[in-house]
Amino acid sequence: MKVLVTGGAGFIGSHVVEHFQGKAEVIVLDNFRSGHRRNLAGLQHTLIEGSILDRAKLDEAMRGVDQVYHLAAMISVPESMLKPRECVDLNVTGTLHVLEAAEAARVRKVVLASSAAVYGDNPTVPKVETMLPEPKSPYAVTKLDGEYYLDLFRRERGLATTSLRFFNVFGPRQDPKSPYAAAVPIFIEKAVKGEPIGIFGDGEQTRDFIYVKDIIGALTFAANNPDMGGVYNVGYGRKMTVKSLAEEVIRLTGSTSLIEHKPERPGDIKHSMASSDKLQQAGWQPRHSVAEGLGATVAYFKSLKA
Repeated sequence: MKVLVTGGAGFIGSHVVEHFQGKAEVIVLDNFRSGHRRNLAGLQHTLIEGSILDRAKLDEAMRGVDQVYHLAAMISVPESMLKPRECVDLNVTGTLHVLEAAEAARVRKVVLASSAAVYGDNPTVPKVETMLPEPKSPYAVTKLDGEYYLDLFRRERGLATTSLRFFNVFGPRQDPKSPYAAAVPIFIEKAVKGEPIGIFGDGEQTRDFIYVKDIIGALTFAANNPDMGGVYNVGYGRKMTVKSLAEEVIRLTGSTSLIEHKPERPGDIKHSMASSDKLQQAGWQPRHSVAEGLGATVAYFKSLKA
């Protein structure tokens, strides 16, 4: 089998590459806009350096491929607010290029990394796929556009596709130094260094954190089920406050870090939690937990310091 991972040098993409070691031939298409070469160190793959907006590079990468894991994107909500046109280019036009190239190459399945951001700040929890999307950023709008295009190609062109709405993914190789980094790697890096951990607001906002290995399980499950179309949430269906996450990170690292409360950020979603019933009814089951994932992620960051 041969698989293509667009954005394969990124946090989640590199875990897809790692999953297929010894199982498939892996092609990575990445222009290192937000990914890092170090994420692919020691992993067997063929790298094609380029953008999903470069159709010639895409056609080269797609040759003979069975499955496409489409992770290349502008991945940051704040960045998308500053650069909406670039966000549309990458996340919508780029996704269209991927679908057209996949159709031309007779790929068996395309799976898109979408996002819980499409739900916006609707206070209803858990989030279910039948809820009306309320995207509040160019990032969220473009992820929703991508879902619609995947479904269009499935219905009208016969290309097998699935979109997965990821909730709060964390794990090794997540970059804490990005200006748009997620909470988990920032908290761990601060704790390992014994520096104060900053929390916006009272820390009682809740998130559905999910370990990256279960995201990979969901991606490969979707790819291996050609008849599984449409949109699926991927989360654990459990709420964790941001404050309790910080406390758990401090405990796991044995850190002396203190928690500092910062002013609440305008527009921050207060509560987010997935219902993954639809995906679980299709046959997917998570194999890990937040506690296990945090332990592995802490060990990874400690190894970088050693």
